[in-house]
Amino acid sequence: MAKTIHSMIRVLDEDRAVSFYRTAFGLEIADRLDFSDFTLVYMSNGESDFEVEFTVNKGRTEPYDLGDGYGHLAVSVADLDAEHARLTEAGLSPRKIVEFAPDGKLVGRFFFIADPDGYQIEVLERSGRFK
Repeated sequence: MAKTIHSMIRVLDEDRAVSFYRTAFGLEIADRLDFSDFTLVYMSNGESDFEVEFTVNKGRTEPYDLGDGYGHLAVSVADLDAEHARLTEAGLSPRKIVEFAPDGKLVGRFFFIADPDGYQIEVLERSGRFK
């Protein structure tokens, strides 16, 4: 059986990415591996063993083209309204809260927020299948 351990994204500015994920999701640097051409930074918190891995390619000055294939990363929170308010107050510009209820049955409450490199993160309220 496979265990999901991390998802990798390419970031242009390590400090900016670390600051965003620390402020937005309470992630801290779990490990940092520095190589001649690139650096790997692993971010995590006590909620899960899952990590977000940043790849920082040295000498890169142009933003990455995310193309039309990237979807999103998802996190869950206990109090969606409080998180939305906190992120708004922190100046991180979360989008509006959506209640997804096709056929009148609530599937989930969520909002999206973009990180400094344009990656989309879905923030879901912890309920139903989104724990």
